[in-house]
Amino acid sequence: MADYARRRTMMVDTQVRPSDVTKYPIIAAMLHVPREHFVPGPLREAAYAGENLAMGDGRALLAARTFAKMIDALELTAQDVVLDIGCLQGYSTAVLARIADFVVAVEEAPMADEAEALLSEVEIDNAAVIAGPLVEGAAKSGPYDAILVEGAVEAIPAALTDQLKEGGRIAAIFAKGTLATVRVGIRIGGTVHWRDLFHAGAPVLPGFSTAPAFAF
Repeated sequence: MADYARRRTMMVDTQVRPSDVTKYPIIAAMLHVPREHFVPGPLREAAYAGENLAMGDGRALLAARTFAKMIDALELTAQDVVLDIGCLQGYSTAVLARIADFVVAVEEAPMADEAEALLSEVEIDNAAVIAGPLVEGAAKSGPYDAILVEGAVEAIPAALTDQLKEGGRIAAIFAKGTLATVRVGIRIGGTVHWRDLFHAGAPVLPGFSTAPAFAF
């Protein structure tokens, strides 16, 4: 029988801590949440590998290093309400829910229903999963203190960044050709100001390809 608890500790000790992610709430959450619970059965043996985990249909669960560094950049507090875009089967939402006050996750159907059920099984009661287009976010439940985009984007529509509170933060992986860079932005005076953090790859999420109506 696989010792997932040991693998979880190894993931944190070899992938997360060496990436300069040391905030206690992040470390504690990633040590606690069973990553294998949020992937299909055949993928559980690979749940703690140090790379993106392909989940089918061009989607991927972000590598622990990338995910942890993005959360770290958002500087979350226990009072924050977070929007989690592209939660897949709910792993990211479960981790965020142990750090923030409440998490609103958006995922396409039918995976949204799977995420909701799996979150319930691990007794996460401060999160909600909304089924719908990822690119639209969840404006009715906002505005948010932080937004985490769980995959790459070529562009982000203003309709999504407008769901941030003033002073709110957003993290996403911006893809341009074969290069991809994690950026964090902060909303000041109605405009999001971005800065580059580190390189990381991920598939472009549905709806986030470049289009004339979008703005970086």
